[in-house]
Amino acid sequence: MTQHIHRLLSTPPRVVNIGLEGFALDLVQRGVPVVHVDWRPPARGHVHLAELLSRLDERREHIERANTEAFTRLTGGEAVLVDCRPARAAFGLPERLVLHAGPPIEWAAMCDPMQAAVLCAIRYEGWASDDDAAAQLIERQEVHLAPCHDWSAVGPMTGIITASMPVFIVENRVYGNRAYATINEGLGKVLRFGANDVSVVARLQWLAAEAGPLLGAALRASGGIDLRTLIAQALRMGDEMHQRNIAASALLARALMPYLARAAANTAALTPVAEFMAGNDQFFLNLAMAAGKALTDPANGVEHSTLVTTMARNGTAFGIRVSAHGERWFTAPVNLPSGLYFPNFTEEDANPDMGDSAIVETIGLGGCAMAASPAAARFVGAGGMAEALQVTAEIRELCAGEHPHFRIPILDEQGAPAGIDLRSVIETGITPLINTGIAGRKAGTGQIGAGVVRAPFACFARALEAFFE
Repeated sequence: MTQHIHRLLSTPPRVVNIGLEGFALDLVQRGVPVVHVDWRPPARGHVHLAELLSRLDERREHIERANTEAFTRLTGGEAVLVDCRPARAAFGLPERLVLHAGPPIEWAAMCDPMQAAVLCAIRYEGWASDDDAAAQLIERQEVHLAPCHDWSAVGPMTGIITASMPVFIVENRVYGNRAYATINEGLGKVLRFGANDVSVVARLQWLAAEAGPLLGAALRASGGIDLRTLIAQALRMGDEMHQRNIAASALLARALMPYLARAAANTAALTPVAEFMAGNDQFFLNLAMAAGKALTDPANGVEHSTLVTTMARNGTAFGIRVSAHGERWFTAPVNLPSGLYFPNFTEEDANPDMGDSAIVETIGLGGCAMAASPAAARFVGAGGMAEALQVTAEIRELCAGEHPHFRIPILDEQGAPAGIDLRSVIETGITPLINTGIAGRKAGTGQIGAGVVRAPFACFARALEAFFE
């Protein structure tokens, strides 16, 4: 015993710190070697949720089998871009219905940018001549509102879709379902960020009258463009498909341009569309979202599965869907993004997060694939290469497996983490990190920055409780 005590007192201390990292950092600053263990109580210390998680473990065999099936569906589809047509022709969107991003929301609860975009869409369709008249149509229930997801569609930021707007059609050729997304409007004053002046309407009219029909003709002539393969290649070129789509947009333009050239009546018809695509680094974003929707929908409705199939925001609420619960939404107040702001803007000018674009995180892209895109990490204020690797490693803790097609070269060809598991979110207390644009709180301001946002824990807690209703 004396020898052991002597040895203990005559050697430098060896410290293992569990829990709060601050204690470990204090020791490091004093030159004391320390091993930090990032431990936290399950379910963020909520006893009720920890008990439910333990009860859910009793169904482990059923859940694991269901999750294997849902994961196979989520990662095994083939998303092919096949056409571009007005929403009324593409998927039967009726008149006097405005689709929006995120879970369902009443008109009075919408944030200012979302309301401004809805009013602009009504004016664009010719249903009202000004915003006051447009608002009255909504209040009299002569114009109705619904989530894009209810119609197998997705939209960035405000996510607005109406009947005459051209939408891309993406077909999952393994499972036979389709998904839809509008054409990305580009930069400046755009509907998706809540701008609603005459220039916004003019651009929407041009997309409907010229760009949409030409893109549709070219896509039909092409026989379809394999988006899954294109995304896999763009990951190797530094995109993560949420905040950085430069490579994917260029690859798409290269694949589509010969068909556009043949479909155009003359150079005058082709030039503005080619210039529009070439000048819009985010052109592919909407297509990545439609691919995400087409790939995740077959994974919905698998009994016992705890995998997340949808994450979406409307500027007021954040909503998720979980495979076992089908189309049911679980919502909580949405968080404010943190990130980098454009000159003359600060966090006080920012609107809480919105958009259906978090669908890409459900298939292993965006924040999940941050390690593939350190440039995106810097753009959203997440840091450099080390931070990008850390983000992907953290999300990997929450996921059911690696995507078999979306691989990250810098991680020695590991697949991007995919299939967010509700159980892992509850157990670790870590919620998915999402890359996002930041919209101005005031209607008409537009984009004021880019950043990251965390999904609220309460969504996942409510989804867990639903397993025991």
